[in-house]
Amino acid sequence: MPSSSYIIVGAGVFGTSTALHLKTQYPNADVTLIDRHDPDAPTRPAASWDWNKVVRADYRDITYCRIALEAQDEWRINPLWNQFYHETGIYWISRTGFAQRVIDNFKTLGRDAELYALPVQEARTLYGGIFDSADYEGVDKVLINKTSGWAAAKDALQAGIKRAIDIGVKYITAEVEFLAFDDETRCIGVRMIDGNTIAADRIILCTGAFTPALLEKTADHTSHDAFRPQKRMIAAGVTTGLVTLDQETAETFKEMPVCIQENPTERGPSNGTLPPIEKNQIKFWGQSIFQFPQGVSGISQPPTGTEYNQWEVPQTLKADVAVASKATFGKRGNDWKIHTHRICWECVTPNEDFIISQHPASVGLFIATCGSFHGWKFLPVIGRYVVQMLEGSLESDLGKRWAWDRPLPDNPGKEWPRHNLRDLFDSI
Repeated sequence: MPSSSYIIVGAGVFGTSTALHLKTQYPNADVTLIDRHDPDAPTRPAASWDWNKVVRADYRDITYCRIALEAQDEWRINPLWNQFYHETGIYWISRTGFAQRVIDNFKTLGRDAELYALPVQEARTLYGGIFDSADYEGVDKVLINKTSGWAAAKDALQAGIKRAIDIGVKYITAEVEFLAFDDETRCIGVRMIDGNTIAADRIILCTGAFTPALLEKTADHTSHDAFRPQKRMIAAGVTTGLVTLDQETAETFKEMPVCIQENPTERGPSNGTLPPIEKNQIKFWGQSIFQFPQGVSGISQPPTGTEYNQWEVPQTLKADVAVASKATFGKRGNDWKIHTHRICWECVTPNEDFIISQHPASVGLFIATCGSFHGWKFLPVIGRYVVQMLEGSLESDLGKRWAWDRPLPDNPGKEWPRHNLRDLFDSI
């Protein structure tokens, strides 16, 4: 690539992976990674900064299945990542014929895996019967994939940032206020809230849930409406919580896989749980996705309070997380106390595809974000695709699929927020 200097804004999954792949492939490039948080910050509002995340290639969509298999190969064999990966398997309760689609995709891609669909009565006896009281209403088959698992999310991301710094990426802790332009079309850098400006040939926004607000602010600042996100993306939140198991129960659950309960449309996208981590804690996530419109523009973004109010969870959302416990374990979880609730923020698109694209309103400005609550698992490989986009070598189908100006669906997918956080609080 002719350009020699790059600014990547946002050290989450997309930003960290891009920094790693860009500097590895182009060692002489000047790569700067900017984030509002230090690399070792204890918490962030992003969904990527979490206790643990699901790592799977179980997709209806064969393209994401293929790329997720590439990522899983890295999780297994790359020493940077495999120290954080746990291949516990996955137990997927679906009402949509999902299991057979996944099996067909693996077969089409020529991948062998301990992967099968079981009738409910047979499936519920597995893993010591811990899922025997789950909600199986309307379920015909359960997907079992012994080659799926989970990874320690924050730890893996911090390791990726550290490796990027070690190979020569500059890391700057600062908050970007505006994008900088030399005229109406060329983006030449970023301006921080302290007034300092950093310049580069190419600016890559990997800013997650903060992306829509930053682009809206850019449109206002430049009087150029083409920067506005419109209906292409939205900042959305979901709630998680932990249960601490007693030692006897923890022993029963020590071989537990990831469990995902795919819900009927009217109930939400999915809920589920991950196997025990330290202190015998299992994590649940809720099924309600919500936005938080702010300011005159009404653009959704994370709250601006202390630590982004991520620990201030209304009872409505705590109850939403409890639904995951009941749907997964039924009466087994009647006496469990869910604690340490957290709101995680992500950038979502209407069809849940990523955006990895040049922004058509500006030379030198690129977007690589919108994990849409399924992007974390791609941490080891997604930066390779961002670099391909920058090079102009990204395969045509992916270029069209991840383009900024791709056609939008008439009806957004299940991950698109259907609630307003304000309505879920008595006050905020």
